[in-house]
Amino acid sequence: MKITVIGGGSTYTPELVGGFLALAGVLPLAELWLMDIDRERLDVVGGFARRMARAKGDPFKVVLSHDQREAIAGARYVVTQLRVGRMPARRGDEYLGRRHGVVGQETTGIGGLAKALRTVPVLLDIARDMRETAPGAWLANFTNPAGLVTEALNRHAPDVPAVGVCNAGITMKMEALAWVEKATGTKIAEGRAVLDTLGLNHLTWHRGFTVDGRDVWPTVFKAFAEKMAKDKDPECDLDTLRVLGMIPNYYLQYYYYTDRKVAAQRAWPPSRAEEVLEIESNLLREYADPALTEPPAELMKRGGAYYSTLATQLIHSHHHNLGQIHVVNVPNHGAVREWPSDWVLEMPARVDRTGIHPLPATPLPPVCFGLIAQVKMYELLAVEAAVHGDRDALYQALLAHPLGPSGDRVQAVLEDLLETNRPWLPQFFRS
Repeated sequence: MKITVIGGGSTYTPELVGGFLALAGVLPLAELWLMDIDRERLDVVGGFARRMARAKGDPFKVVLSHDQREAIAGARYVVTQLRVGRMPARRGDEYLGRRHGVVGQETTGIGGLAKALRTVPVLLDIARDMRETAPGAWLANFTNPAGLVTEALNRHAPDVPAVGVCNAGITMKMEALAWVEKATGTKIAEGRAVLDTLGLNHLTWHRGFTVDGRDVWPTVFKAFAEKMAKDKDPECDLDTLRVLGMIPNYYLQYYYYTDRKVAAQRAWPPSRAEEVLEIESNLLREYADPALTEPPAELMKRGGAYYSTLATQLIHSHHHNLGQIHVVNVPNHGAVREWPSDWVLEMPARVDRTGIHPLPATPLPPVCFGLIAQVKMYELLAVEAAVHGDRDALYQALLAHPLGPSGDRVQAVLEDLLETNRPWLPQFFRS
């Protein structure tokens, strides 16, 4: 089996390599291709990845490539973890929001929109190469905004099997497991638990948790509420938590407490991108150490907990027909009968050899669905803007987004967004 990672120079890559090494002897992986356009980073990260594999007896070959088409050709699985414009573009997204007094975040608000516009055409280009050189290969996309990108793939490359993946679901699942284990004094294997969650990527509500089919949600909900009561800066206030009866995804802070988040931006620098730039600089320096064969502790500061666990489990379950349940971004296809069938949702799905099958689910209440519907309309408009370089669709996306600027500021934000990202948005400057 050949597996290809597009964005192989990412500082996340060693964690992913570690995940595949943990499955050595179970997953018949012969070649792991790491592809990146940044030659210097790929040499550093790829060299470390090779040392990691060598320390484990070289169970598979690590191949480095700067040629996307060559890297994809003949692959069984393609994992995308790229960042168009790299970290400076993320910093630009953050300060774009700061300039205009709205949320400037990597995946949410106008920052997420800017990233989507840069990213969607690149992912569709990858899908084209998969269609032509690796027919039948399966695409696991970790690139943010993961849900919106998966929506674009589903609508504009439907013949390429694709799933959007985010670590938010598995992180919540592991935290919930820890609370249940503490309450029961019993160690519980992760595969025995199922998290009931629904919504869009970075816009979900967790509403149930079972272990071996037994409902333990009251234990999880109580533990989360106690955590919020103790936190100095809680991600959810207790009244909202009580009325919802559900645990909002961390990113719902940007919608529920917008003023607080916008105010925090005024304290920059450093923004998160500026913090990550320093973390990545330190990581790359460590990765270059010829004696290093295990991911350093510094990697935990980068974020992305359980990233490798989720990526490798998905591939493992698909290849070996295990039927594991994972929270992923997939088309609804009637799983939530009351919602449009073609919407990409983030929800539990069964993964087996025949594909990824969302589990039947009851819809969320109106207090959640109203926000979901508004953000989904924004996503659909953003996809059309990204694919066609359509400025009117982009204007409408900004107007529709609940975190967007006021109507009389949309044109100014649009022009600033396009000019800031001009090097990566040729579709908007063809004329």
